[in-house]
Amino acid sequence: MTKIKFCGLTCEDDISAVNEIMPDYAGFVFAQRSRRYVSREQAQVLRSLLDKRIKAVGVFVDEDIKTVADMLDRGIIDIAQLHGNEDDDYILRLKALTGKPVIKAFRIRTFQDVQSAGSSKADMILLDAGAGDGRTFDWSLVKQVGRPYFLAGGLCAENAAAAIEALHPFALDVSSGIETDGHKDKKKMAAFSACLSRSGF
Repeated sequence: MTKIKFCGLTCEDDISAVNEIMPDYAGFVFAQRSRRYVSREQAQVLRSLLDKRIKAVGVFVDEDIKTVADMLDRGIIDIAQLHGNEDDDYILRLKALTGKPVIKAFRIRTFQDVQSAGSSKADMILLDAGAGDGRTFDWSLVKQVGRPYFLAGGLCAENAAAAIEALHPFALDVSSGIETDGHKDKKKMAAFSACLSRSGF
């Protein structure tokens, strides 16, 4: 069955909703330019409240590798998700330092982007529209990706089942699609999760 990642959690109410709905992954954004940014200290508190069955993912953009490794080593996060210009050397070094999984995000605009994602040394890849505007990209580009992936970009309860049926991704990653007025919406979270349950995949 396709897994779920709720990303951009910022407060205790978000964690309470996540613990009730039980997605597979919960994401904390450590990129300061993001409106969903949380500090290391905030994330540590939120992680302490998160159900232990849910994997905590830290989202980084060109962060110093020692900072990412330290957060993995201290258990603030279980998985690092990289959204910057981190190359395979960075990924391999981070894996060697921590022994923890790494997700590398790729902005998909052309088939060449899909090929780059497919050859990444990361444990998992995430395919995204990349603009952060809640829009999807051309899903037909990823049908030949050749490895499991997280699908992101413009997902919501209205199109989640269609995405699964068309692409059979390893996981769906959603943030703005479960928000109302810029804040996580428990009803939208539940609706998104219910769509996946009904899809049968």
